[in-house]
Amino acid sequence: MRIASLHLYPVKSTAAHDVDRATVEPWGLAGDRRWLVVGPDGHKVDAIAHPRILSVRATPTVDGLLLRADGLAELAVARPVHGTPVPVGVSRLETLRYAGRHAEAWMSKAIGTPARLVWLDDPQRRPMSLSHGGTGSEPLSLADTAPILLTTTPSLARLDEWIAETSDHAPLAMARFRPNVVVEADPDELAPFAEDRWRTVLLGDVPFRFAELCDRCAITLVDPQTLERGHEPIRTLARRRKWDGVTWFGVRMAPTAIGTLEVGAPVTVTRALP
Repeated sequence: MRIASLHLYPVKSTAAHDVDRATVEPWGLAGDRRWLVVGPDGHKVDAIAHPRILSVRATPTVDGLLLRADGLAELAVARPVHGTPVPVGVSRLETLRYAGRHAEAWMSKAIGTPARLVWLDDPQRRPMSLSHGGTGSEPLSLADTAPILLTTTPSLARLDEWIAETSDHAPLAMARFRPNVVVEADPDELAPFAEDRWRTVLLGDVPFRFAELCDRCAITLVDPQTLERGHEPIRTLARRRKWDGVTWFGVRMAPTAIGTLEVGAPVTVTRALP
């Protein structure tokens, strides 16, 4: 088994930024989900209501971000270290730092709705929730519940097989599931959904522990390239991978040490449930 690809989402809910190498910090991959787009009420703007956010491309820079979107001039945004704290509707956080009027105007045009860009200055302010596999002391970026989302290519291949049984839907892009780490393996190495049972794993030489399975929301219904919305994968997951009232694909994990990940590095499961 090996790391097939690595992905950052510098601004939550925007397009993936693919990398060959990533630094693992206590709260996740460096540069991943430290920025957020919120509406005037402080609640996040996401792709369910505003799919155009998926076409916004954010690239980390030395002092902030470079934002790109079709039809707009690119915009460099510095980290608002001294930005005004604004109230936000984010679990276990009361405020994030406002990135300024220029970023607000640019993002509002890109997405097509009033939208502020805000930044998490210190992930230590937001611990992982105990109810989502946290210990109460582990820091977290603006990721939903855990620092890393991991998926595997055999699981996606099996899901595509299930979908093909009832429709002529094209194979799904892994990008729909917005993983940080994609693991690939030969069929005889890794069974579909074997990752559900992983409890500790080495990605390269960096150790991670299982936090929870990943429940899937309606964002996966939006094609990240065309921005069109359909019924898959939720329809098929609801038939094959639904329990406790939700559908599941991928696993959320937390690092137990810092280090560096690289595409092509080996993946070793060090403890798994039977």
